[in-house]
Order: sequence, then C-alpha cells, then structure tokens
Amino acid sequence: MSYLNGEASHWLTQSPPETTTPSPLPTDKQDLVIVGGGLTGLWSAYYARQTHPDWQITIVEAKHIGYGASGRNGGWLSTLMPGNRAKYAEAVDRANDTDPNGPVGSAGLSGVESVRSFQSALFDSIDEVLEVLKSEGIDAHQVRGGHIDIAQSEAGMTRLRELYEGDKQYGYGPEDMQFLDAEATKAHINVDNAHGSVFFPGTARIDPALLTRGLAAVLKNQGVTICEDTSAGHIGKGVVATNRGPVTGDTIFVCLEGYSDTVTGDLPGLEGRQVIPVFSSMIATNPLPASAWEDIGWDGRECLGDTAHTFIYAQRTDDDRIALGGRGAPYEFGSRLPGDGQVPAEVVELLSTRLSSLFPNLEFEVDHAWRGALGVTRDWCAGIFFDTNQRIGVARGYAGHGVTATHLAAKTLLDRASGASTALTQLPWNDHYSGQWEPEPIRWLGIRSMYKIFNIADEWERITGAKKTSLLAQFGSRLAGLHE
Repeated sequence: MSYLNGEASHWLTQSPPETTTPSPLPTDKQDLVIVGGGLTGLWSAYYARQTHPDWQITIVEAKHIGYGASGRNGGWLSTLMPGNRAKYAEAVDRANDTDPNGPVGSAGLSGVESVRSFQSALFDSIDEVLEVLKSEGIDAHQVRGGHIDIAQSEAGMTRLRELYEGDKQYGYGPEDMQFLDAEATKAHINVDNAHGSVFFPGTARIDPALLTRGLAAVLKNQGVTICEDTSAGHIGKGVVATNRGPVTGDTIFVCLEGYSDTVTGDLPGLEGRQVIPVFSSMIATNPLPASAWEDIGWDGRECLGDTAHTFIYAQRTDDDRIALGGRGAPYEFGSRLPGDGQVPAEVVELLSTRLSSLFPNLEFEVDHAWRGALGVTRDWCAGIFFDTNQRIGVARGYAGHGVTATHLAAKTLLDRASGASTALTQLPWNDHYSGQWEPEPIRWLGIRSMYKIFNIADEWERITGAKKTSLLAQFGSRLAGLHE
C-alpha cells in the first residue's frame, strides 16, 4: 500500500500555505501579542480586532498557520465539552464551599449548574462560528449535519445509555440529542452491526485547513500582523523572545496547546507538568465512487463516532473521502512532539482495519496518513488563566475537543484581560487546576498501559458479546481520570 505519510495533514496538503517570506517583526509595542497560530490564537485576534479596531495585534507562529492540532484534527465543530464534566462540577462545588464570593462562587451556581452554563456557551459558539464564516465569506466546507455516536455491541449500548443520561444532566435538551434504534441509525449511516446511536444535530463538519487559512486571510486584511516561521522562546511580562528578535506587548496570550513545553517563563496554568502532548492519528481514503455511497448512505455529512474504549471519529469529506482518526501510538517517551506527523505503519493498519469493521463491503485505499498532538492535562480538563500582574493569558488542555472550544476560549481570554466580570469569566474552566502529570518513566508506562487496557476491553467485548463494560475498562477509565 502506497500512501502519503505525514506532511502535517491531508487538509493542509490540499490547502498549502503561501510560499512567502515571513512578515517583519513589529518594532513598536503591540497592544496584544499572541503566541501560536492555531484556532485559539486566530479567534483571539479576530475578536480583539472587532472590539478594538485601533489595536496593534501580532501573532507569532513557529511553523505556519494551522500547523499544529488546529490543522490536523478531524474537523468536528462539535457540542463536546473539553473536559470531564464531573471534575469541573466538583471543583466549582469546592470553590463555593471555600469562597462563595470568589470568581466562580459569585455566579451563585452549583457545580452541575455551572457545567450546564458551560455547555450552553459551547452551543452558542457553534452558531457564532458558522455565522462568522458566512459573514466573512470563508468556505471551510462547513455542513451542519450533526454527529452520531454508534454502538456496535451490547456493552457499547450500555455506555451509550449512560452517555445519554449524563448529557441530560449536564445541559443537553431534547432538541440537542436523539436516541436512535438500529434501523434509524442505519438510515443515517449504514454501519455494520449497529445496535443503536445517539444523534446530536448541533455539530457541523468543517475542513480544518480551510478554516485556519480563511481566518488568517481575514485577519491580514484587517491589519493583524502574522509572523510565521517565528519560534517563541522565553515569555515574560511585556515581551516574547523569538528566534528573530523580541516582540513587546501590553498583553500576551499563550495559545500553544500540545506545544506548550516549547516555551519558558512563569506562565499561568503551565507550571510544572500540567500539559503533555497525546497523539491522535488519522487516515484519509481515496475519493469513493457513487456506488459505495449508495451502500453506506451518509448523505447528511454527519460526523461519525462510536462507543468503543479506543474510539474513532470520522467524517465524509467534501470530495467524498472518509477521514477517520483514532488513538494509535498515543504518547512518546519524554513528551516528544509529532513533527510533521508521520504515522507508524501498524497504526495505519489498525485504523484501516477499524474502517473495514464499520463498512465490511467497502473497497478503499489509504491516500494519506498523519498524526497530531493534543494538549492533555492530568484530569483531561481544559483551563483558561490570566495573570493580571504580568498580563499574560493561557488557554490549554482541550484534549481533542478544541474546534469549538478554541472559539469560546478566545472570547473568555479577552474578557479576562479586560478585567470585567462576565458570564464567560465565571465558566468552570477559568483557573481550573488539573494537577501535575507523573514524572517519566511512570507517565509513559501509565499512558501506554491505559490504552492497552482499553484495547483488551474492546476485544473482550467483541469476543464475548458482553452486555456491560468490563471491570478492567472501568478501572482504566478511573485511573486515567476519564470516568464521570
């Protein structure tokens, strides 16, 4: 099998960056300097420009716009929350008990109520992103077809029902999700052995590269300076040191996600081992013929997920490929980064086999494989931080659910920087401390062991036809901090 491996992602090779020399660094002090040219940084610049048209704004990016997770993801503008909802709720309840007049307690909400507000804000973000794409004329192949989580086993159906009940508790209404039986599921997408599913109509499919490239083009037209091929090093109050010289600014946002360890400084929310890069790998097939789509369906361009422990995520692309991702080879010793995204051959085979298990009659070839790094905290919860003394803000830890969350994070960072108390500054990811990751080699052993446990659990369910999640998988979920 011959396929393109790496080069960041299929999306980025279809929308290559401009081959221009880097923009000159600004010599005068900026109002806002943003480190990282992914979606958080781009949205931060966009909303800063809307609110402050006179501001001088600069983005510095080590490679090119969208090089990291923002240009390599599965293209789900989804309703999914970047974190463990129970962890957020527990943290809010503890804060209310300790300091009811604190930044979260002042909202007067319980932990569950606070998470429900968070979920509502994510729903609003999807609407707002789609409206910006429309108003700015950005074609990111956006289609609001929803997303569907499918169970292919009885144990998967048990988890699906638990997910459904949890979603109701944490802010989804009947208009936000629908429980489907096997027949209704296959009417959406004809997945083999589908027992049932939950359908979430709010999610939209997008092309990540077109989204990042489109936003960057709008920002350049609005006078935002974007300095690509500019690596940040030390970040301190009022200054970002780069390989091309210093950039000074009144306010600095650090938006590096899985690449957070590439910079130094006394940065809020990044002290110690709070964020590590966890890899997710993807494949894109050749464009499939009409006869294949007649069998598969997928006419609504829904995003497709499942309830396996080693879950997948997929979309039908604008040019009729299937792009499918999963967690093969999830972590490298010492938190090494994925470079240009080359994927081990055994992971490509694993993802191809998983695709065949969804559609056994499908004949396909892998055209492209790649992987990227998610920013993951110890409790899998994202956090938004702002140091008022240094005027440095940080957003990190989306754990794979960042396409929507980056938009909300950017608006929240700007509210934090303004000093105002708003509905966004009271959401539970503000100043959420996730704890520290274990040192090596414990970290490497723990993450590898967790995924091994999940692989064994999936295989056990397949072989035995189990109706409930295995105790081994439950143990692995609790060990990893994923259990709600």
